Amino acid sequence: MSRRLIIGPFNRVEGDLEVSLDIAAGRVASAQVCSSLYRGFEQLLVGKHPLDALVIVPRICGICSVSQSAAAAAALADATGLRMPANGRLASQLILGCENLADHLTHFYLFFMPDFAREGYRGRSWHAQAEKRFKANVGEALREVLPARADWLRLMGYLAGKWPHSLALQPGGTTRAVTATEKVRLLTVLREFRAFLTETVFGDTLENVTALHSADQLAAWAQGRPADFPRFLAIADDLGLGHIGRATDSFLSYGAYGQPGGAGDGGPHLFARGVWQAAALPFQEALIREDVTHAWLVGERPLHPRQGETRPLVGEFAERPDAYTWCKAPRYDAGVIETGALARQVVAGQPLLRALVAANGGSVLARVVARLFEIALVVPAMEGWVRALAPGDAFCNQWQLPDQASAVGLVEAARGALGHWLRIERGKIARYQIIAPTTWNFSPRDAAGVPGALEQALVGLPVGEGESVPLAVQHVVRSFDPCMVCTVH
Repeated sequence: MSRRLIIGPFNRVEGDLEVSLDIAAGRVASAQVCSSLYRGFEQLLVGKHPLDALVIVPRICGICSVSQSAAAAAALADATGLRMPANGRLASQLILGCENLADHLTHFYLFFMPDFAREGYRGRSWHAQAEKRFKANVGEALREVLPARADWLRLMGYLAGKWPHSLALQPGGTTRAVTATEKVRLLTVLREFRAFLTETVFGDTLENVTALHSADQLAAWAQGRPADFPRFLAIADDLGLGHIGRATDSFLSYGAYGQPGGAGDGGPHLFARGVWQAAALPFQEALIREDVTHAWLVGERPLHPRQGETRPLVGEFAERPDAYTWCKAPRYDAGVIETGALARQVVAGQPLLRALVAANGGSVLARVVARLFEIALVVPAMEGWVRALAPGDAFCNQWQLPDQASAVGLVEAARGALGHWLRIERGKIARYQIIAPTTWNFSPRDAAGVPGALEQALVGLPVGEGESVPLAVQHVVRSFDPCMVCTVH
């Protein structure tokens, strides 16, 4: 006997999310993911001065506003042909890295781990400890994590003046120069955050963590280690989280944190740009299309964002009876793609994450491990970027915006590939299109009826009789770390 189960709104999610599940024989047979709030930022931008984008797009979201700023600044830089000075590039990467790592930490402790304190897991050997440590609002980890996160965000104050919605990121670099004294303060913040990660999150040095290259090494390392990441690994092993949540195993990364010595503002990336589909492939921006077949949006055929538009079917829902979301369906080379920390690690060739994907695909376990590994990899890199800052040298180059231009800004937000496509005509914004990470991951079906990444990842999950909020579904949805306000922007 089949039935439909609607879960929503999801709690502990930025924005509005509803998931409809068709259940047959105690398992999810198909899923539809609904982004239920239309916002219209792309329309707000049309007719504005191009620099207004730097003020408007950070307001898309309060927890990843820097990512939106970075993408807008990158698009404007592309329009002008600007190159940042070395200080500007380093400071921009530090600002983006600060937000991305804060998001990873927040996701792990506040959004993901509290699910293991649920009553449905009472009786498991680890439940009492998970409840004591991670229960929402009262878990003892909060007393350690929230101050550590607040201290970490002091980086943003030194570099960007404020967070969220800073105007520090500009096409030519950053607006706030770092003094020699502030450079010492930045290193102090990084040292204190490293100590928190070493003692509380990993129970080991960051370098020892990132030296783990196989699932067997990871399991042996975690055995009996009194820290929160090893605690998660023990829970994941007991629940089989390495075997659920698989989508397409096709991954996309725009490349994160450019390093000196290449084209543009930094050629080689700390995390490489590319696509992974059982093998590494070069990324081709021209292969992106957006499909609106199942969205409450006007459109007849898939379009590249440079030609795309975002117009709601106001009062015309009956004309598209198969629509069920405000989210478009981005596709890469006509295929469903996954993006995020796992995609960055796999594309970049991180041995452990490639091994996890080779064994069981993109799973709940792999996505969480990728986020925490990214913290361990980026903090040492940030230490190097701070040391490379040269107080007294320029942090921002001047620019002149053209009256006509077509440009793109591609960055990696915490949740994955974020793109801004901009067209300027007569000195004004004529078109502005955004594809956010959760738009990729939570996309609906396309014209061919192919489900998006999350919709595929939910199929096959167990659902108990009378279970209104299946625990496995919760874990899979949260493993993608959805940000719904960015999804439809």
